[in-house]
Amino acid sequence: MLPILLDILRCPVTREKLKLTTLKKGTKNYNGKDHEIILEGCLESSVMLYPILGGIPRMLVEAYKDYGDFLRKHVADFEAKAKKIEATYGDLIKVVEKKNKHTKKAFEIEWGLFNYEEDKVWDEDREGMLQRFLAENAETKESLNGKWIFDAGCGNGMLNEDVGSTGANIVGMDFSLSVERAFEKNQQQTTFFIQGDVQFPPVAFEHFDIVHSSGVLICTNNSELTFSCLSPCIKENGKMSIWLYHPRKNTIHNIFNWMRNWTSKLPLRLQYFLYSITLLPISFIIKRIKGNKQNKREMMIDILDWFSPEFRWEHYHDEATAWFLKRNFTDIQVTTNEVFGFNIIGTKRP
Repeated sequence: MLPILLDILRCPVTREKLKLTTLKKGTKNYNGKDHEIILEGCLESSVMLYPILGGIPRMLVEAYKDYGDFLRKHVADFEAKAKKIEATYGDLIKVVEKKNKHTKKAFEIEWGLFNYEEDKVWDEDREGMLQRFLAENAETKESLNGKWIFDAGCGNGMLNEDVGSTGANIVGMDFSLSVERAFEKNQQQTTFFIQGDVQFPPVAFEHFDIVHSSGVLICTNNSELTFSCLSPCIKENGKMSIWLYHPRKNTIHNIFNWMRNWTSKLPLRLQYFLYSITLLPISFIIKRIKGNKQNKREMMIDILDWFSPEFRWEHYHDEATAWFLKRNFTDIQVTTNEVFGFNIIGTKRP
């Protein structure tokens, strides 16, 4: 973690600024130069604890449990602090743990398959993904320069590095451990990664010029609720950008959605095995006939993205427009409209 990130981070529960205890420093190469970073540490609010591990702030509400072994080793009075957390926010933590358990693991498996050297993301190479991001956000490479962007649900993080190369400052956040490889691969000094929950954003409110969340709200328990949790992070005249699935009048599509109502409840490793011997071979044959050159990993990531998340909501354009209007956004427009979904943006009124 670069020290500048401390100015942006907030406790996702109490919304306080955080006290940093640095345990271990190291270096990381950004833009061809070595820079000092915090490899291990602890971030504290008046109640909550969040470790820094592998250079990444772990900002989930339940982080004190997920990383209890690390904190127990490095925080002298950890047991007393853990008891205080549970006495103060025990009910909240139970809800969050139940809500997050399946989704964290599902996306960890999905992005664990990704090969940074060989694979494309949603059939796009790196330049294609950047151009898609620009189109979705109605921006140019030049207009991004100097802006602060919050990518809420960054997945493999490869896009974040390319956005950072435009001169933007971008904070990529994901639920899962995908941020570990994203951080490891990143070489842009203005690209940051944190582990966090989109319904409890661990960043300063009214700080970002753009909050971008692509294909993420629809994988939470309530898309509009998640929208309302992220929108305070945008500064006045800043932009909110979300990509959502929309309903389709397609028989195969709707059969698949019916199937996932059952298959998504299976153990994730069993799901992986079943899809690899059923859907993957069929997908491979059909896509090859159609001339699609996706490799088997890319196909499997697509299958898992559809079938393994606990939630997969679809929304109409006017429904999403209403979310923006209810929260005082203006200049609302659909910027991209594709087979499976659409991107919609709005500007936050002063």
